[in-house]
Order: sequence, then C-alpha cells, then structure tokens
Amino acid sequence: AAMRPILPPADGPKVLIPIPLARKRLRERGYNQSEVLAHALARRWQIPVLDGLVRTRETPTQTALTPGTRLANVRAAFAVANVQCPMINDHGTLIIVDDVFTTGATLAEAARTLEQAGARRIYGVTFARAAIPDFT
Repeated sequence: AAMRPILPPADGPKVLIPIPLARKRLRERGYNQSEVLAHALARRWQIPVLDGLVRTRETPTQTALTPGTRLANVRAAFAVANVQCPMINDHGTLIIVDDVFTTGATLAEAARTLEQAGARRIYGVTFARAAIPDFT
C-alpha cells in the first residue's frame, strides 16, 4: 500500500506534543518512542516539540485490554505540563504524536486533557494502525 504524504495542518502556529510514557516503562525502554517520532516530524515540518503532557499515574499496557476498557484505563492519566503555555491556551495548533493507533483511546484522552486546558485546535498523528484483537 502506498503511504500518504505527511503534511502538517495548514492553520497558524503549531507544535508537536508526544504522548508521555509512564516512568516505569521509560526506565525499562530507555526512550519514549512517541517523543522520537515527534522529533523526526519536527525536523521534517520545521516546527517545535513541546513536552506538553505528563503522566499522572502508571497505567497497565493497553495491548491486552478490550476496546471497551481502553478508554477507562487511560482516563485521567494525563495532565498538562504547563497550563500557562501560550501554544496551549492562545489558539495554537497542537498535534499529538503517538506510535500506534488501535482504538484511539490514548489520543482521545490526551486531546480531552489539552482541551480542558484551553486548547482548541488539536490533531493527532500516529505511525501505525493496529488490528483490534477479537476478544470474543
């Protein structure tokens, strides 16, 4: 299958916000894959990366969860790192970066968190689409 071109949204100033890893997983892995992907996009698009979200709690990995429990798993798992950040509350365009899209629960919760802090233009970009396992 052909890849679609990766283009940033056209409207106004923008910033990339990677999904933060839980501290335990960051220690185990040694890097945040969403942050690595965000920096690669930043070079291509010539826009900054902002560590705009932090994890508020450890969450079990989403890989073994059913689609229905994924959103509950990440509910309230993020907070805005700096609510005074002009890009978040002054109508900048925020592009959340995650590695894999399965049900969209992580992106949805991250977007909800940013929206509660005043963000209005929020996009998401992922680099892979996972098949949803059949849990029946």
